[in-house]
Amino acid sequence: MIEVTTFSIAARCPRTQMFGVAVSTAVPGVGGLVPFIQPAVGAAATQSWVNPYLGIDAIKLLAAGQSAQAALDAVIAADPGRAVRQIGLVDAAGRSAAWSGPECTPWFGHVTGTDFAAQGNMLIGESTITAMAEAFVAGGSLALPERLLVALEAGQRAGGDKRGRQSAALRVMYREEYPYLDLRVDEHAYPVAELRRVFEVARHQLLPFVEGLPSRANPLGAIPAEVGAMLMVPPPFRPGGGGSAP
Repeated sequence: MIEVTTFSIAARCPRTQMFGVAVSTAVPGVGGLVPFIQPAVGAAATQSWVNPYLGIDAIKLLAAGQSAQAALDAVIAADPGRAVRQIGLVDAAGRSAAWSGPECTPWFGHVTGTDFAAQGNMLIGESTITAMAEAFVAGGSLALPERLLVALEAGQRAGGDKRGRQSAALRVMYREEYPYLDLRVDEHAYPVAELRRVFEVARHQLLPFVEGLPSRANPLGAIPAEVGAMLMVPPPFRPGGGGSAP
């Protein structure tokens, strides 16, 4: 069992129905343990002495039609380790719910609101979660990937993990069963800042490509010619830069 002492936000965009999770911690590989998302269904972030099945099973319950609170109540009731677990959920109607077990490592807590749940443990203090929630609410005009990253950056500025920094991740699902965006930074002194740098590259290079990939509705896909031409250029010379010079 791994203690993912971290701060995260699970969220929904009411305009697009995108779902996503942004997270950072002082353990490597956080992007593979915390976010669980299903398009058109919901998003979960599970952490502290992490039980990944809380996220897996909560998403299944949301897909079966349960609300965020009902799904949360069910998975927490079934987990004998609930006292050290932490999880935040958002469902397809924008309802949110969160649990912070009483034996999580201080400081710990959560804030929920329409379309988001922000949570953290082993933090400098409550300001991390408050800052994330405030930044998310204030960023209502932003696309969900940017909005999540802005919230994560606000949490880092407010203190973040009291042990330091190591990894960060941003995962967003849209209409398809594959990720719209799945970015991870591991073993880095400034993972949230590095996640921002990688996101800016992906904004110019990856997202236009993903938007043209095959879909259930269009198995051939439709990658614009200019996007294909851009990706034939070495990375340092594409919009947004990135990579190393040849």
